[in-house]
Amino acid sequence: MTSKLDSLKQHTLIVADTGDIDAIRQHQPIDATTNPSLLLKAAELTSCEPLLERAIGEAAGGTEPVSNACDRFAVAVGSEILGLIPGRISTEVDARLSFDQDATFRKACELIELYERAGITRDRVLIKIAATWEGIQAAAALEREGIQCNLTLLFSFAQARACADAGVYLISPFVGRIYDWYKQHEGRDFSGTDDPGVQSVARIFRYYKAHMYETVVMGASFRNTGQIEALTGCDRLTISPQLLQSLQEQPGTLQPSTILRQGVVDERIELDQIAFRWAHNEDAMATEKLAEGIRAFAADQLKLEKLVAAKLGSVA
Repeated sequence: MTSKLDSLKQHTLIVADTGDIDAIRQHQPIDATTNPSLLLKAAELTSCEPLLERAIGEAAGGTEPVSNACDRFAVAVGSEILGLIPGRISTEVDARLSFDQDATFRKACELIELYERAGITRDRVLIKIAATWEGIQAAAALEREGIQCNLTLLFSFAQARACADAGVYLISPFVGRIYDWYKQHEGRDFSGTDDPGVQSVARIFRYYKAHMYETVVMGASFRNTGQIEALTGCDRLTISPQLLQSLQEQPGTLQPSTILRQGVVDERIELDQIAFRWAHNEDAMATEKLAEGIRAFAADQLKLEKLVAAKLGSVA
């Protein structure tokens, strides 16, 4: 009998949202994504211990060994994952650079250089960058250099508009975190196409397709399988191993969601920096969740650095 996961794969490209190599081997997605939180979890897995030790050994004695080791670990995990999937890995720039366009650009180039030294060509890597104004402009410059990007922590329609106009390869609207905010602030639950996170992705999807943008829409940060099912037919969906397993265990056939094709399409408007900042600021949910997301990723990056620093101390 067909599982919902197998059925979903007929309409949407599935991406694994994890740094757990064993989970990727089990679910066999096309692409995979990581972030500082997922890399922190990966660093605590026995299966990833050799990768972390190797990254620390390679960075020891050099300049900025802790930062260098973290970058090398991210690339090592990404390289291992690429050996198991046919598509791409998304590797994230340090969230603390989210408001520094030039530093974001430089860090992205450093990550790509590490991948290329490992024998991984840049066409198999997406650089993840927070969708701040500075991040979007850095991504535009990277795209011109042939380095394709995944703009993450995307919550507002203004962010989606600016990303498309910047020519970024892919965006990751955060369905679950949008859902969380509205559930908390409105004091009620949502399901199916009534879910504000689902509605946000559908609005962006319709806008991109109607105005013939090439930017890929990849729904992310899901809280339940109902959100995933409601976005069947979206370009891509990045899903945690737990929800992938749940979909695999559920029999059923899924069809492309009508909300992705039917509904109001917003007028095409290009935003300059002032218009972008105002439009994003007008969205209380997006303003709060973007700031919260950057802080959370930065905090996990610091935890990973402390773990690496402790191990570097033992190496020394």
